[in-house]
Amino acid sequence: MLILAPSLLAADFKCLEQQVKAVEEAGAGYLHLDVMDGAFVPSISFGMPVLKSLRECTGLVFDVHMMVEEPGRYVNDIRGCGADLICVHQEACVHLDRTVNQIREAGLKAAVALNPATPVSSLEYILPELDMVLIMSVNPGFGGQKFIPYALDKVRCLREMAEKKNPSLDIQVDGGVTAGNVGALIEAGANVFVAGSAVFKGDPAANVKEFLEVFGRYEARP
Repeated sequence: MLILAPSLLAADFKCLEQQVKAVEEAGAGYLHLDVMDGAFVPSISFGMPVLKSLRECTGLVFDVHMMVEEPGRYVNDIRGCGADLICVHQEACVHLDRTVNQIREAGLKAAVALNPATPVSSLEYILPELDMVLIMSVNPGFGGQKFIPYALDKVRCLREMAEKKNPSLDIQVDGGVTAGNVGALIEAGANVFVAGSAVFKGDPAANVKEFLEVFGRYEARP
């Protein structure tokens, strides 16, 4: 299944509820929530009070991307805010296996993100334990960056590895994803797509539908 995950970071914070409802009604499947601590990445975004408030106004899957140092410290708190999936960075976890187990024990889906320069081989042993891997196609911390082309090669490599170790693995891509390049990502093997500016700049509902039209063309293939 192909899933669009609009990134809240690019939304208009003056009217978050309206924008979230617009993308939900248009057919988005996930809401991508970037939690940043100003240490693992330079920026600080939003935290648990925002997540908890939004949980009350949408039924979208909460895909929480933890761009923080040692994210295992916050797993139970994030679960309490309504998360369905927690994604942690391989580079931020001293004991990645332990953190993944914490997420699973909390009853949530577990995902691991890789920065652009981190090879997919770093997940060889943990891959069977994951629900999703996020390939960062920009350097994390800021929205509106350009897509890094070699991310396509990483997606292909990861899909090949997953076929052997975890065939049901979701592969998510985040950074510079647009309706114009998402087809290439689908062909490479990705199936979950984070889009910030490409969704929230202009008419969010219309932008979501543009992505879904592309998805439909690929899903209709025999």
